[in-house]
Amino acid sequence: MQELISVFKALSDETRLKMLKIFQKGEICVCDLVSVMDMSQPKISFHLNVLKEAGLIRDRRQGKWVHYSINDSDIFRRFLVLTVTEKITDETIKVYLSRLIKLKDMKNKNKCCK
Repeated sequence: MQELISVFKALSDETRLKMLKIFQKGEICVCDLVSVMDMSQPKISFHLNVLKEAGLIRDRRQGKWVHYSINDSDIFRRFLVLTVTEKITDETIKVYLSRLIKLKDMKNKNKCCK
């Protein structure tokens, strides 16, 4: 029962829902998420921790950077994430997606997280 409460609690916050929608676009580094969402690193880390504890995302270390992505190992959680994020349009996170594209361009030029 506590596991279900954790999952639905994680899905009950607007910031975390937006993060999940961003993760639908692929794996993202914490440093990029801080820039994309224009939030402090501690706030981002708090929300990431809630999502991770609920089993909705997973992390991968690469040097000093931590990259996050949607956890697709549990079909129930994956289904919930897909169901919830399909209700969030790209228009809703348009500003974030624009920033993400710019950051990925910078990354390709070896300016961050390499």
